[in-house]
Amino acid sequence: MERIARVRETSGARALLALKCFATWSVFDFMREYMDGTTSSSLNEVRLGHERFGKETHAYSVAYADYEIDEVVSHADKIIFNSISQLERYADNAAGIVRGLRLNPQVSSSSFDLADPARPFSRLGEWDLSKVEAVMDRISGFMIHNNCENSDFSLFDRMLGQIEERFAPLLRNAEWVSLGGGIHFTGDDYPIDQFAERLKRFAGEYGVQVYLEPGEASITKSTTLEVTVLDTLFNGKNLAIVDSSIEAHMLDLLIYRESAKVAPNRGPHRYMICGKSCLAGDIFGEFDFEHELKVGDRISFQDAAGYTMVKKNWFNGVRMPSIAIRELDGSIRTVREFDYADYEQSLS
Repeated sequence: MERIARVRETSGARALLALKCFATWSVFDFMREYMDGTTSSSLNEVRLGHERFGKETHAYSVAYADYEIDEVVSHADKIIFNSISQLERYADNAAGIVRGLRLNPQVSSSSFDLADPARPFSRLGEWDLSKVEAVMDRISGFMIHNNCENSDFSLFDRMLGQIEERFAPLLRNAEWVSLGGGIHFTGDDYPIDQFAERLKRFAGEYGVQVYLEPGEASITKSTTLEVTVLDTLFNGKNLAIVDSSIEAHMLDLLIYRESAKVAPNRGPHRYMICGKSCLAGDIFGEFDFEHELKVGDRISFQDAAGYTMVKKNWFNGVRMPSIAIRELDGSIRTVREFDYADYEQSLS
């Protein structure tokens, strides 16, 4: 949060929490002191941002439905349409708030085709300059989201330059531009001063208010998933089964075939840590430990906030982890526990 505040202060950019990544509203009162508001991807998210976070509330969706658009507008300060057709359909509904459009610069930092907004035939945003120029009288700004876990400032700088080359006429007629999320500017080695200077220069060149939409950058290394060993066995490798599930509780890792994180991850005893669901590939990863694992041992998966609590599910009916907050003084308070009634009521 302090790094975000530093970028805001030195660059003039505003920072909006991306609720699609992290929407645990029990810490919004703390985050509110360091950020300017929230950005959303659905009616539910924009309502949560408006009611629980406050401040600026940006609404975006790949597509709005007729039955929800008026409620979306009632919760938002800005609404960003994904396409010109959606803008034209709902411009009158959103006449009372600031309106914008998503641009697709057709370049991105994503190494995953699944998450690449600039992939071939992408539905995410408009790219035709002439078509966008024709609707500039209906909008005042743009959202451009083309970074994905990008910790390379030079790559960010280069892609922003490409955006300027492609869309300069549009940018000069805009009042605000959101550069989206996926910029890992809160990382330990990220050149924050260079980043802030680049944002300030961009804002000055085009006379726009710049917005950032940090998701994972807002909560990096803030959270652990605490699990307990239920069983150990050997099947060519040492295995440990824990009271959690990667599909139910850390789904993003399964989707992108990435490993969870354990620290310090060293020692002579190597184990494959497995979830308790029936999915054969329910595996958190392989890690090294100082001692042999036994039933009852605790393991902490590190950096577990991003895209976990927003994606948790009841696969296999596996018990949902409780949500607890460690206060700045070190005390811990549990803010949510889940039981059978929550499981039952999530079904029909």
